Amino acid sequence: MSALPATSREWHLVARPQGEPKPEDFALRTAAVRAPGEGHVLVRNLYFSVDPYMRGRMGPTPGYAYFPPYDLNEVLGGHAVGEVVTANAPGIEAGDHVLHFGGWREYADVAAADVTKVGAVDGVPLTAYLSVLGMTGLSAYAGLFEVASFKEGDVVFVSGAAGAVGSQAGQLARINGAARVIGSAGTDEKVEALKERFGFDDAFNYRTAPVAEQLAKAAPEGIDVYFDTVGGDHLEAAIASLNEHGRVAMCGAIAQYNDIEPPPGPRNLAQAIGKRLSLRGMLVTDFEALQPRFIEEVSAWVRSGELDWRETIVEGIENGTGAFLGLFRGDNTGKMIVRLSH
Repeated sequence: MSALPATSREWHLVARPQGEPKPEDFALRTAAVRAPGEGHVLVRNLYFSVDPYMRGRMGPTPGYAYFPPYDLNEVLGGHAVGEVVTANAPGIEAGDHVLHFGGWREYADVAAADVTKVGAVDGVPLTAYLSVLGMTGLSAYAGLFEVASFKEGDVVFVSGAAGAVGSQAGQLARINGAARVIGSAGTDEKVEALKERFGFDDAFNYRTAPVAEQLAKAAPEGIDVYFDTVGGDHLEAAIASLNEHGRVAMCGAIAQYNDIEPPPGPRNLAQAIGKRLSLRGMLVTDFEALQPRFIEEVSAWVRSGELDWRETIVEGIENGTGAFLGLFRGDNTGKMIVRLSH
């Protein structure tokens, strides 16, 4: 066994955010590194993921998150990919690349039962297990096919469509025979990327005019499926545009994650009755059984070039919380990932 590092830097939550999180709510601290105990492995993290749902875990109650709240003055948990430094468990060796939930830190002591060995898939990099082949990709896949019951010929609207989940959901609909795919994004550059790079039939900048007005123009005959990552005015607009028996996959609500007061519900929710709409919330953890099929199908589309994917890589652990805060400004196209410097 090679010599272990003496210390590791890691991000802690030090205050519960009020509204939008601030840099002073976090602290980059140094912790001692020790040899792993029985059944554990020590991982040198190469990349970690920052995700909007983490905002819900920063309050005193679960809020919009589906994990318990983060403890103050403890490392922030989240998905990471790294290289095993040393292992004290059968079946895992130094040098193996693994996916785990050990979070925002340089070195992680993780139970062997909680790591998954990963490797490059025909040239697809390790970061793919945090994006196109990871939790975000499975969210798009399960939300579209299982929750929204997508079928060939549907007209699909995706909010936050330049993000990691939205960009993949829209492309999966296109690849599988959607009649039309429409997306919303927060800049003109992202709108252009949706149409030119990701193959959306139409897209609009939700900051330039009311969402309902722009969606009605993009889909004059209505929509059949709404993949929701935003909530708020996007959900209200989608309800107005949905055809009878339309389906909504409620995957996220980033528009209200930082709200201090509860937001008002969609003012037109009663339309769901007459239109016989289905609005269904989803947690990606409910769809782990889909993982083998998801990896098989999506990796094939990635290899063939049918499914395009993009990552926004932020360099250095010291910029970890900056990357997280950037999610709420729309700094990312595709998946936001932090690459650790060693």
